[in-house]
Amino acid sequence: MARVQLEHIQKIYDNDFVAVHDASFEIYDGEFVVLVGPSGCGKSTTLRMIAGLESITKGTLRIGDRVVNDIPPKDRDIAMVFQNYALYPHMTVFDNMAFGLKLRKYSREEIEKRVKQAAEILGIEPILERKPKQLSGGQRQRVAVGRAIVRKPQVFLFDEPLSNLDAKLRVQMRTEISKLHRQLGATMIYVTHDQVEAMTMGDRIVVMWDGHIQQIDTPLNLYDHPVNKFVAGFIGSPSMNFVNGRVLREDGLQFRANGNAFKVPLQGRHAEKLARYEGNEVVMGIRPEDIYVAGSPYISGPVAEVDMLLDVVEPMGNEIVMYAGSLDHTLVARVMPQPVPDAGQSIRLALGLKKVHFFDQDSGETIGAKTAASQAA
Repeated sequence: MARVQLEHIQKIYDNDFVAVHDASFEIYDGEFVVLVGPSGCGKSTTLRMIAGLESITKGTLRIGDRVVNDIPPKDRDIAMVFQNYALYPHMTVFDNMAFGLKLRKYSREEIEKRVKQAAEILGIEPILERKPKQLSGGQRQRVAVGRAIVRKPQVFLFDEPLSNLDAKLRVQMRTEISKLHRQLGATMIYVTHDQVEAMTMGDRIVVMWDGHIQQIDTPLNLYDHPVNKFVAGFIGSPSMNFVNGRVLREDGLQFRANGNAFKVPLQGRHAEKLARYEGNEVVMGIRPEDIYVAGSPYISGPVAEVDMLLDVVEPMGNEIVMYAGSLDHTLVARVMPQPVPDAGQSIRLALGLKKVHFFDQDSGETIGAKTAASQAA
């Protein structure tokens, strides 16, 4: 296997549209890295430049010890799994998996050995003689992955491979791909717009937006320590709540939501970080699971209580998702099963003060963040 290094990579199209701005990061040997972001953020373009399917406008790309900017895809020793599977409909599963090896003039014995090994890993031995039209979506995806495995490449590339599958099958296949990574110890780069896939599969995650890398970090660090408002809102489902307000000194330093909808006392590290923002507007962020029903036995740590009006209550069995409003502010809370008022009634919520984040109103950067937005972990 091999490491992959991107040094100041840019992709600029003929109309001067910059699809990827100055991407610099390293994927270590044997690491599973996920590129994630909304549609049009540049993640697939970055993957295609690594694969050699898109030219690199500026910068240097290394796979192992080789600079591969001008090396064609077939000579980069990579294997790519596409969103649409790209299987040959007239060939059997065996022949689809063996096709690339035949082109490279491998012996019949070696081809059979590699195909059978891959089929065993993926559990598709019984379907080797079927054709793609006889397969389910999940089976086709396994065949596409198997075709990559038989190559024994230095790097595996996945371009949104699960987007055509139903929700249940997506969960199953992402588990299998993660298991496959552990078995092979391979270097894998995976592109998705689904932050749940990114959080559950990646050793590290590269969050992209508008062609720029926002943050590179482990899943938990991204979740707990986002470097800006975009990352905070993109990672997590339901997404983080954001409230606009101002930092004021009144019975101590406090955050006051616009319209005086509610107040949050600022103490400890928050008071220290926000002291220089006194009198200025900031954005408060808090995740739904860090909001409780006031008086609940599940509360942990200090809280600030706020009165709101319940708009929607969604009982999910293992949890309750509530949407509550006050003036122009809306908060989504995810709480443990417990008695709650009906929609249309008032409710007192408790905001966990240790889990509150604050963002600069203009730049969107996290106030007091330890790392710059584009810095790798």
